[in-house]
Amino acid sequence: MKEKDIATFNENFFDLMEKDYGLLTAGTIDNFNAMTISWGAIGTLWRRNTFTVYVRPSRFTYHFLTKQDYFTISYFPKSFHDKLTYLGTKSGRDEDKIKKCNLTPIAVKNNAVTYEEARLTFVCRKLYEADFLPDSIPETVKNRFYLQKDYHRLFIGEIVQVLSSED
Repeated sequence: MKEKDIATFNENFFDLMEKDYGLLTAGTIDNFNAMTISWGAIGTLWRRNTFTVYVRPSRFTYHFLTKQDYFTISYFPKSFHDKLTYLGTKSGRDEDKIKKCNLTPIAVKNNAVTYEEARLTFVCRKLYEADFLPDSIPETVKNRFYLQKDYHRLFIGEIVQVLSSED
């Protein structure tokens, strides 16, 4: 993978999130977990390029995110869709799902983790995290996404590196 200037990033972010899914990975190359995400935001905050992810405390990856300063969001060719679906429905507590999906983890900046098979990776340094406030969420949203009252925490990361396997 080669480093890419974020200013040249020109993919449709909505397609990335809704059609390609992202693989959020937190931890270090020696101890990490990953989960598929389809919610996220790219933007700017405090004059920094940022990527925001939303993770429930019940997810195994959540604990890695709270303890580590860096995380990645990786995107793969369309042929990986079934593997990303699997990675989003199985827990790393129960099995080595990365190995089961034949992905090859590699260390990147600050010992964060991406995969040889990824076509695009955002390496992020955690800037901020906060829990969703249940009283601020519309009832229609609560009734659809929070019947178990398992509210997300948002993690905002500064994008410190963009890696791409494509020219």
